[in-house]
Amino acid sequence: MATQKTLPTDENVRQFLKEKSTSQKNLADYENLMHWMQKVSGYSAKMWGNAIVGYGAYSYEYASKHAGTAPLLAFSPRKSAISLYVFTGLPAHEPFLQGLGKFTRGKACIQIKQVADIDLAVLEKIAKATLQYLKEKYPEKPARK
Repeated sequence: MATQKTLPTDENVRQFLKEKSTSQKNLADYENLMHWMQKVSGYSAKMWGNAIVGYGAYSYEYASKHAGTAPLLAFSPRKSAISLYVFTGLPAHEPFLQGLGKFTRGKACIQIKQVADIDLAVLEKIAKATLQYLKEKYPEKPARK
């Protein structure tokens, strides 16, 4: 079975964001998202791999027996956009995207150019629905004795 590559690291989140920023406005957006996700998730920012700022974690196992760990919420500054990992991609969650603002999306990812393009109150509803879904679908397993 393949080894999971994107795992939490001890890298400094603020330093990563500074290195990825191309302007003061860009850095302000990243720091705004960092604090916003911490507030919404209740978890501190942690680097996942070398490009993702994640919050909290959950363990999953699919029917195929592929298993791993992923952040509950996350974002990643990319060259052309900021990827927000706050959306499940489920058809039942599609209505949450109404009123979000200017964005593109992948299967379960939302891409924005800048924070000013979206409504953070709408994004919060999306993120909270995602948190609830993930915590119900992948409840924390008690530690083995």
